[in-house]
Amino acid sequence: MSYFVTGATGFIGRHLVQELVDHREGEIFVLVREGSLARMETLIRHWGSDRVTPVVGDLGEADLGVAKKWVTEHRGSVDHFFHLAAIYDMTADDATNEAMNVGGTRHALGLAEALEVGCFHQVSSVAAAGDYHGRFDETMFDEGQSLPSPYHRTKFESEKIVREEATVPWRVYRPAVVVGDSQTGAMDKVDGPYYFFPLMKRMRDNLPAWLPLVGVDLGDTNVVPVDYVAAAMDHIAHLPDRDGEAFHLVNPEPQPVVETINALCAAAGAPQFATPIDRRLTRSGPLGLVPRALRPLTVLNGVVRSAPAQLVLEQTIGRLGIPAEVVAHTSFNAVFDSRRTEKALSGSGIGVPELESYARTLWTYWEENLDRSTGRDAAVREALTGKHVVITGASSGIGHVTALKVAQAGGIPVLVARGKEKLEDTRDAIELRGGTAYVYPCDLSDLEAIDRLCEAMSAELPSIDFVVNNAGRSIRRSLRLSQDRFHDFERTMQLNYFGAIRLVMGLVPKMQEQKHGHVVNVSSIGVQTNPPRFSAYVASKAALDSWSNVVASELVGDGITFTSIHMPLVRTPMIAPTKLYDKFPTISPAQAADLVVKAMVERPHEINTLLGNAGAVAHTVAPKLAFRVLNMAYQVFPDSAAAKGEVSGGTRESEQIMLAKLFKGIHW
Repeated sequence: MSYFVTGATGFIGRHLVQELVDHREGEIFVLVREGSLARMETLIRHWGSDRVTPVVGDLGEADLGVAKKWVTEHRGSVDHFFHLAAIYDMTADDATNEAMNVGGTRHALGLAEALEVGCFHQVSSVAAAGDYHGRFDETMFDEGQSLPSPYHRTKFESEKIVREEATVPWRVYRPAVVVGDSQTGAMDKVDGPYYFFPLMKRMRDNLPAWLPLVGVDLGDTNVVPVDYVAAAMDHIAHLPDRDGEAFHLVNPEPQPVVETINALCAAAGAPQFATPIDRRLTRSGPLGLVPRALRPLTVLNGVVRSAPAQLVLEQTIGRLGIPAEVVAHTSFNAVFDSRRTEKALSGSGIGVPELESYARTLWTYWEENLDRSTGRDAAVREALTGKHVVITGASSGIGHVTALKVAQAGGIPVLVARGKEKLEDTRDAIELRGGTAYVYPCDLSDLEAIDRLCEAMSAELPSIDFVVNNAGRSIRRSLRLSQDRFHDFERTMQLNYFGAIRLVMGLVPKMQEQKHGHVVNVSSIGVQTNPPRFSAYVASKAALDSWSNVVASELVGDGITFTSIHMPLVRTPMIAPTKLYDKFPTISPAQAADLVVKAMVERPHEINTLLGNAGAVAHTVAPKLAFRVLNMAYQVFPDSAAAKGEVSGGTRESEQIMLAKLFKGIHW
């Protein structure tokens, strides 16, 4: 068994090749332009297989430009030819769509016929259904539907080429709107619903999550994760006796656009939309007698697609990065029947997960990897371009995302943590995007190792402009359970305090020599609010705060300054053992990283939250009342299962969540 794949460097293609590597035997030939061979070699290492072989060619040439000698040598030996190379972008122009989707398909089919392949697998799209109204099943193709854009037209025409001109067996796959991996969130570009993510981010940052917003019924969409699409294609391609058929890789149930938006808004922590007037009112009773052409949704879609409306949209939401063409095609008129595909996948365990189950995964990946707002901020670029930023705890969580944001703004992250492999993964991600990063593995609880680290960095780096003390250890355990665990206090002090100040002290001579440097300490809101059960953690952070406040007055004359960020509760692996936090309002690692970037750019003495400041004032003005409130929380929130060494469980959940929402961000 052998395979030929076009578009292997593309989003769906990369996942399909991984499926073939993981579940099939035989050689996998992948088409690649000569100028992209280096990128392909990186992907082959990622796939982890020596069965993937690059074949140089070009989508724009006859027979894909593959050498005739290669074709002759492999004629009759390729069982499956997957054609994925195409444009999957509603905003692409007519010429690009024509060249890639129509011309590329004709050239790919020509090569497949020259190779005498066992089956040609064409990846089309539900866009081939155009503006068809009603149920569109998998036996349907040319139903006289209108094709409202170059994308719709060329998807239809490329599928038509396969259906009418192929001399080899063929199968067609029509994915719906493809989003990131449901397990990892991985996505390679901003497309489809991702265009709306920056707007959701603005809503989250500027409006309370509980604020209801008024929306309109925008019809139905259909969203599927890329891992489902790749797994379904791999499975169906290997089923016997299915040639000449098309398969809808879609969610079996249409997804209302507003519900899809709300699922993503909920994942982002942004306000959600309510639709006072929707299809339940406009399609029933007297309004149900109104012809489809005059119904509100049809009229709205027609207006949005008109030239004047497109111009207005381009000058309004277009400035937020949302293309007017995308707004015009947010919903489908057709309902895609996928019973043939569901039957083909029966018993395989392959199915479409509910969007709500992976919406946060999609959002998190976008926020950490695809959100380009940091790099576009002129003030951030001015402060960080060319600057070396030492980041501890850079292998995950806040440190990892901070490194990505620093690199995006032109800075040079210096990555420090215990795990070398994870640091190298972060460096690889930065370098693939054109950045530069350095890796320095170090156990920051080992003071002698820190001394060696400081010597190496001071000697090898041209400058040390920023130090971000982010690595930390958190322990949530009451004093009652800590009587025989004094090492809890020693461990938190060793990493959070001694390790942090040893690092700064080791790098101060280099910064004094430069006559500049800025230290950012990722502290905790607990230093201001003194929550129960965090005596070991809060004490270590308070010690770091106090030390920094003292030495700041000594070093300011040398151009060295300090910022302490009293960070609220962040959704990181560090809080994972406390299952109680799974339902608590938290900020994301990306939001926390934004605060770290702000600290480097603006260099304030402290960055606090409103609630943290209120807690500090309460402890000063009314300490007895503050301790009474904290004792109430101590009674409501039990010790975690991890602290007691038990399986998680407990009661009073409603009271816990109420307090958590009232005092958002505090470590209970």
